[in-house]
Amino acid sequence: MGNYLKTALLLGALTGLLMLIGGLIGGQGGVYIAFIFALIMNFGSYWFSDKIVLRMYKAHEVSETSAPGLYGMVRNLSMKAKLPMPRLFIIPEETPNAFATGRNEQHAVVAVTEGIMRILNKEELEGVIAHELSHIKNKDMLISSIAATIAGAISMLATMAQWAAIFGGSRNDDDDEKGGIIGLIATAIIAPIAAAIIQMAISRSREYLADAGGAGITKNPYGLAGALEKLTLASQAVPMDAKPATAHMFIVNPLSGKALMNLFSTHPPLAERISRLRSMKPN
Repeated sequence: MGNYLKTALLLGALTGLLMLIGGLIGGQGGVYIAFIFALIMNFGSYWFSDKIVLRMYKAHEVSETSAPGLYGMVRNLSMKAKLPMPRLFIIPEETPNAFATGRNEQHAVVAVTEGIMRILNKEELEGVIAHELSHIKNKDMLISSIAATIAGAISMLATMAQWAAIFGGSRNDDDDEKGGIIGLIATAIIAPIAAAIIQMAISRSREYLADAGGAGITKNPYGLAGALEKLTLASQAVPMDAKPATAHMFIVNPLSGKALMNLFSTHPPLAERISRLRSMKPN
């Protein structure tokens, strides 16, 4: 329940930041315009995310005939999670990783790399699949799209603030005007950074929820914990050529080998995730 509350509070903070910067720059009208534009921009990503990302990573769909073991595992876990059977894809990539996408339970996709099927045993792979099914069950694609829309509106308002500072600075040079310009510039710089930090915090919170949900589906938190331990080492040894825009979708951050500050990371520290799973008792 703690992570559900945290997500709600973070979304509330993101909305509050949107209202604050909108009020400083363009009033309610500015907020509405920025939000509508951001909504339009993110609608395509939400609606067509499965097609976009699957094409990006050259994933191919598999059936019960072409991958009977994997297909049967996903179908069994989907039944336990009380979810429709998602479409199943394999990514021709040696780096072990996996992700789920799709706009709802009826249009869900689970994708795994060839590498992850080679290094994980059955219970570890079940833990990973259950984690991805938990993302689907928790409607994390919708939540991340909402967060992206609000953050996008904030970025647009920040751009408006930059233009306001530029054109405002040409009118006169009195102290009040200079103070207003400085405020606009500060808003334009700080607001998008704050929005990005909150957006990443939402993503990290959803990962903890998916870990707990996945452990609940399999009744075995140790399987996912073991998988994360292997994925930690393997993703560093065989880095993935992943796109930053899709990094949040994977079970472990495919960009972990690069210099990213924890504050802006889409994933919680793997050691903390593993520790939480190890502290759970199998049912």
